[in-house]
Amino acid sequence: MSTKIHEIYRDAYGVPHLRAGDVRELAYAQGRVTALDRAWQLETERHRLLGTSAAFLGAPALSWDVLARRALLADTARRCFERLAEDDPETADWVRSYVDGINDSLEEGARRAPQFAAVSLAPGRWEPWTPLGVWLATHILFAGFPAKLWREQAVRHLGPEAVGLFAADGPGTVGSNGWLVSGARTVTGHAVIAGDPHRHIEDPGVYQQIRLACPEFDVVGLAVPGVPGIAHFGHTGTVAWAITNAMADYQDLYRERLRRTGAGVEALAPDGRWSRARRWTETVSVAGEAPVPVEIIETERGPVIAGGPEGLERAEGSEGPEGSEGSEGSEGSEGIGMDGVVSTPEATGTIAATPGTGAPGTPGTSGAPATDDIPIPIPIPIPLPLPLALALRYPPRVTADLGFGALLPLLRARTVADVDRAFDVWAEPVNVVQAADTEGGTLHRVAGRVPLRAGANRIRPVPAWEPGHEWTGWHPMPRADLDPATGLAVMANQRGLATPLGVEFAAPHRADRITARLGERDRWSAADMPALHLDTHLVSAGVLLDRLDALPDSGLTPAAVALRARLRSWDRRMEADSRDAAAFAALRSAVVRRLAAHPAFAALTEPPAYPEVLQPWLALTPRVGLALEHLLKAEELYGVDRVPILREALEETAARPAVTDGRTWGETHRLAPWRALPAEGSYDEPGLSGDHDCVLCTSSVPGVTDLAARGPAARYVWDLARREDSRWVVPLGASGVPGSPHHRDQLPLWLRGELAPVVTDWDRLVRETAPGTPPGTASGAEAEADAEAVRAYGARPAVHEQVVDGFGTVRVLPLDPERDAGVVHGWVSEERAVFWGMTGLDRERVTEIYTHLAALDTHHAFLVVKDGTPVALFQTYEPDADRVGECYEVRPGDLGIHLLLAPARPGGARPGWGAALMSVLLAYVLLTLDRRRVVVDPDIRNEKAVARMVRQGFTLGPAVVLPEIDLPDVYLPEKKAQLAFLERETAFPA
Repeated sequence: MSTKIHEIYRDAYGVPHLRAGDVRELAYAQGRVTALDRAWQLETERHRLLGTSAAFLGAPALSWDVLARRALLADTARRCFERLAEDDPETADWVRSYVDGINDSLEEGARRAPQFAAVSLAPGRWEPWTPLGVWLATHILFAGFPAKLWREQAVRHLGPEAVGLFAADGPGTVGSNGWLVSGARTVTGHAVIAGDPHRHIEDPGVYQQIRLACPEFDVVGLAVPGVPGIAHFGHTGTVAWAITNAMADYQDLYRERLRRTGAGVEALAPDGRWSRARRWTETVSVAGEAPVPVEIIETERGPVIAGGPEGLERAEGSEGPEGSEGSEGSEGSEGIGMDGVVSTPEATGTIAATPGTGAPGTPGTSGAPATDDIPIPIPIPIPLPLPLALALRYPPRVTADLGFGALLPLLRARTVADVDRAFDVWAEPVNVVQAADTEGGTLHRVAGRVPLRAGANRIRPVPAWEPGHEWTGWHPMPRADLDPATGLAVMANQRGLATPLGVEFAAPHRADRITARLGERDRWSAADMPALHLDTHLVSAGVLLDRLDALPDSGLTPAAVALRARLRSWDRRMEADSRDAAAFAALRSAVVRRLAAHPAFAALTEPPAYPEVLQPWLALTPRVGLALEHLLKAEELYGVDRVPILREALEETAARPAVTDGRTWGETHRLAPWRALPAEGSYDEPGLSGDHDCVLCTSSVPGVTDLAARGPAARYVWDLARREDSRWVVPLGASGVPGSPHHRDQLPLWLRGELAPVVTDWDRLVRETAPGTPPGTASGAEAEADAEAVRAYGARPAVHEQVVDGFGTVRVLPLDPERDAGVVHGWVSEERAVFWGMTGLDRERVTEIYTHLAALDTHHAFLVVKDGTPVALFQTYEPDADRVGECYEVRPGDLGIHLLLAPARPGGARPGWGAALMSVLLAYVLLTLDRRRVVVDPDIRNEKAVARMVRQGFTLGPAVVLPEIDLPDVYLPEKKAQLAFLERETAFPA
């Protein structure tokens, strides 16, 4: 049995909250709880990394497995971990602890998950480098390098202007919404960060809500199952961060000339020499089919992911072109891998970026995004003596670094400066980071590693045998301040901060819409943010609708005229219950299909024989659907007459029964989550609001399907005023186990646009049996005692709750004279509490005093607890009803306070605890109670207390003598006090 000591708590949605004694024990707990909740997901991802998933998932997984093998994902992960262990041994040990937690619990988790039995799969063993491999496999297609294959085809058949015309957030690209609202624009004076990452909706989900707490930090956020820590979206209590996809281009494809020799395989280098390539063969097992041998080749550029010495087709399992080693090939062949397309300085064009100029269909005439004068190689068919192959060059393969050195510093971050330093070592994927802290700091930057190289590398595959395509360094990462006019930073994958790093970006519609919505009021709260998540206004519908308006009525049927009029009055909101939204979507798909079928694009209808896993980037119809706005805006489109296409599409749509019968958008636009195995039983997946260009980005593929496989994989709102006011939600649930009450219990919230509370009060969580604690040990008994202390105050309502960074959750509870008598009597009886006037009184008398106090309207007593442990007695009073009021001129809004700290535990008080606690109590008095000024009266001899008040921002008033009070129930001796005052504007300037 493990000797790791940790505690697992759950909130009402089954979200794990973990506590441990140090960071390594906490990593173990995170690995353990992930294995218990998501064993099937973990093992699926491990096998995908290794290229062994087809062994139990069958032929549909084969193409991915071949890519994983040929791209050397596992080997790259091993290299990255070896370097991590050399450069950052603490983080490497932390990762090992996470893996230990997985391995110790994976069998138990597998027993819970029915998928293992369904495919006769036994859980395997994770290696220390496996989390790095899971991260790499999850993100290897993130930057969309297959889009370079599409652009090559588009340029070949349509010309260089096609790059800008078809530029869009592609079918395999992952996007996000993210916005940072500075404290100047919020009701609390502290920043709010909100957003939602857009990915394929998976079951189990790609994000894991989790809390990680130990003496060094207490962080809530969205983790990636299989990877320790919280990389993308987190809140430490004093600083929060979030990311969006920067849409950067940081992976290159090289066309390689390979030849076989008696010793193996050689590749033609830029200096004209043939250099030895690494080469070996592996076998991919396929359930129900014969094993498939895979040749692995790595050149100096990188691993070969398609093709080989015999060319593309032969390497992919079909008959290859004539010729092998030394063959001249087929002169003039048009097949990929044989056409010999190269670029020369004389054959280079530049996409025009000047409005109103350029070739037909270029950005200047179409409204498509410019590509910032990136050189676009114009293809010149030149027969080559040898077939070609594709090599992939990606940063972790080059540097042996995945940026895992950022993960622990992120958990330990206290300010945006800490977050900034952590992301300085980030590698992949390249993200736009937004962060804010409780001190008013904000951060807006790009993080990651993007190589410096020729512009042609960013557009399409480049010839490995030609000089000028080498990587020469790394781009500096752009950064910017918040917009001073608006106090905002909004990123939704549009051109902006990361423009110098990419080629294709999302249309600006989502970002513009978020910005416009945030401009509708001067002040926002965390509670307001879900309304933005749910915005369904489709700006991009305008181009198609304007084109419809331009159609002459003559020749249109009455039904088509009526449909056009109906869409003209539509509010352009893609609501699930909208019949007009459904009619628009049907019309849009009809237009897309007709455009894609036009002879002008015929050469693009048959994508090259690249691996199946890359085909989504090469399919014409989805590309037309995503670029429809640009294709309709272009003044001239390769000779395509769009008027008859629009007319025919309108007539077809008007005649469809689904439109005439009033079908709603949600009837066809339904959630379609990805599962490695078909679900046992059936789920009636719900209809969705939203669309690809809406802020509520639930993406269908116009012209192909209305089903939504992509959408918000999580939603979050990070509140920097009070972390407990933050919110989050995932599409399904916290558990990956079918049948678990928490497998799909968040789906109703997600559909309604509601978010679950981020619970930070341990008293409100349910503690699971500590499975990692050996029963009967001293440490186990102490852990149980601590847990019981936490539960003791859990049912009592708090007037104020706040996370204190580095210390825990502080709750201010109205004092219960009977229940709290033992604690309070022990404190006020000590000699250090002599000025409380109750030394020498027994417990019953102390109870009577506080019972009397509870009956007053002017004096109130509170018990302050931290993580379930009483830490202070706190009292407030109206100065004009107290002896202090006799010693100064009381102002309206004044409130006096007294504070008695609990005795320090063994080892002494932690530095900074007193000031941190006072900050919590000041927030309660000045913000929650809305008082203008706080009055304190420490004993004038207590120089440390007076100095602490000054550091806290108090202004010293007069030294006074508080008169003696001699009552039957209480005696207060004469006291020489130093009055001090703290204005609300001083404590909380905003």
